[in-house]
Amino acid sequence: MPGSERTLMIEAPRRAVVRTHPAAPPSDGTFHARTIYSGLSAGTELSFFKGTNPFLTSRWDADLGLFQPGAEAGYPVRKLGYMEVATVTASRSAGVAEGATVAMTYGHRSGYRGDPLVDRVVPLPADLDPLLGIYVAHMGPICANGLLHAAAELHGTDVRELGDGVRGRRVAVTGGGVVGMLTALFARFHGAAEVVLVEPTPRRRAAAAALGLDTLDPDAADPAVELKARWPHAPRDRGADVVFQCRGRSASLGLALRLLRPQGTVIDLAFYPGGAGEVRLGEEFHHNGLAIRCAQIGRVPRGLGHLWDRERLSAETIDLLRVEGAAIAATLVTDLVPIEQAPGLLADLTDRRRHAMQAVFTFGES
Repeated sequence: MPGSERTLMIEAPRRAVVRTHPAAPPSDGTFHARTIYSGLSAGTELSFFKGTNPFLTSRWDADLGLFQPGAEAGYPVRKLGYMEVATVTASRSAGVAEGATVAMTYGHRSGYRGDPLVDRVVPLPADLDPLLGIYVAHMGPICANGLLHAAAELHGTDVRELGDGVRGRRVAVTGGGVVGMLTALFARFHGAAEVVLVEPTPRRRAAAAALGLDTLDPDAADPAVELKARWPHAPRDRGADVVFQCRGRSASLGLALRLLRPQGTVIDLAFYPGGAGEVRLGEEFHHNGLAIRCAQIGRVPRGLGHLWDRERLSAETIDLLRVEGAAIAATLVTDLVPIEQAPGLLADLTDRRRHAMQAVFTFGES
């Protein structure tokens, strides 16, 4: 086990650094994990880098469910990221085997002392490419939870399978980042009649096409008109049965509402650090009797927690990756970046000097 570890942190707006600090040896009940890969969740992490994340300026009151004045954390931000794959190099925990490859959520750092009573530890099967493990502990379950919410909209607490909300239905996905791509693949995997991904960026549409997904360019023609012409249900009843909104722009949420059939639901997986001023609630939302359901990973649908926890959502993710993993690794994972170069990557992505579908940080020896 190395005597020192490296951690990516943000000390101030637009100032990211990699700091070296002593490694913490495992104590009774804990284990040491050496990081192999750590995936970048660009939308969330760049909001800390740019200074737009609400946790930098407000305090989250979990009991009230409200943001209150006064920063909860502020700078420096010492934990970034939730897509780690690691090898267990030493263990004093009966539940974590030395030598195991695991998916965890401890942030961009070269090593970590884990506690299975506190940390999520998902053992990766031997037949899964460890690179794909970046999606197993958190990112994949985020997308699977979107499908679970769609199922709960139809079946309440009587959800038997993850595909209960998409099977045989016409599905639109707005936003072709990693969340949108994985959600579209989940929907197809679970038997949607059609899946169309709406994305303005040519490179992302090309990636979706490489994954076999149907796409529309919202800048070329109005996708709401096209999909409502394509998807009739009854007189004055046209459009997507369900829309998964996966792009953190208010215009994308507004578009998602326009794609829906009357009385449909947008399952919202996006994060809006800039608010949602372009969502026009007096238009389609009002006249078509629509609904917006936030499906973030902090909670599964009410009444389903005893059956659908994050462990089950991780298992669903592994099932998807076993089928689609080779294509995902070849198409979505575009950048392998040594952790020492992470500060420059964050700056390049923020200033749009570089495009990355999925960047993954790598770690040499300390």
